[in-house]
Amino acid sequence: MKELYNFLPDNSILENEPMKNHTTFRIGGNADVLVLPQSVEQLKAVIDFAKGKSIPYMVIGNGSDLLVSDNGIRGIVIKTTCLDEIKVDGECITAGVGALLSKTASVALANSLTGMEFAHGIPGTVGGGVFMNAGAYDGELKDIVAKTTYLDADGQIKTCTKHDFGYRSSVYSKNSDRVILNATFKLHVGNKETIEARMAELALSRRTKQPIEMPSAGSVFKRPQGFFVGKLVQDCNLRGFSIGGAQISDKHCGFIVNKGDATAKDVLDLIEYIRSQVRSKFGVEIETEIRYIGE
Repeated sequence: MKELYNFLPDNSILENEPMKNHTTFRIGGNADVLVLPQSVEQLKAVIDFAKGKSIPYMVIGNGSDLLVSDNGIRGIVIKTTCLDEIKVDGECITAGVGALLSKTASVALANSLTGMEFAHGIPGTVGGGVFMNAGAYDGELKDIVAKTTYLDADGQIKTCTKHDFGYRSSVYSKNSDRVILNATFKLHVGNKETIEARMAELALSRRTKQPIEMPSAGSVFKRPQGFFVGKLVQDCNLRGFSIGGAQISDKHCGFIVNKGDATAKDVLDLIEYIRSQVRSKFGVEIETEIRYIGE
């Protein structure tokens, strides 16, 4: 791993780094090494190094949809949040893989571009959002993504215009050899005051209906056809139910929150308990939306 210092600044390499510092859940053991590349060239160099040394690696963004194992992560974690350049060209915005969706939506607002209001409160990055086709309040990234660029398995930069978006999925979630570099969003000119008012409306809804004041990974489960997970969990009388430091939110039963000392095992045990109760009472199978990673 010492060779990483040959092509990365010292302050962008964190050894034996607690992953709880890099996820919105504030949960997770240590990564052997976490790196913060400052450019696409550095990102590619880290991946080439890892492949050349047969060292496992994974790419993350803001850690907003992740649950990291208590045992941590072996190998190299590449965090992309420094790759956050945002450019505006007419009605199109191109944002780097590590740009926050909220910041990108704010740039759209500043340029009177509409279509991205739904993403303003999503805590993830552009890369993570495209990877899982993030969405909220009847909007999804599939509605506005025009193209993306990515590194293929051979380290070549390619362009993608057919993303095979599905519910919380994309061509990238189905092909782990591709690493997203940026995304271009096709928006439309709108009224700045109207865009701002819609963002304020959605922000108020989030504050009143979601536990954004506590560490979480957002909605834990995918929505089963014909049902709302929060309602199913609530009707199982599980509001506020805890296992260890993990608790079903009092505010929204589709969220699990970290009361301060939750472990990944607490969260996993609570997820399985919720699934078993919903299955037993309603005969409905619910699948997780958050990704569990690590050893």
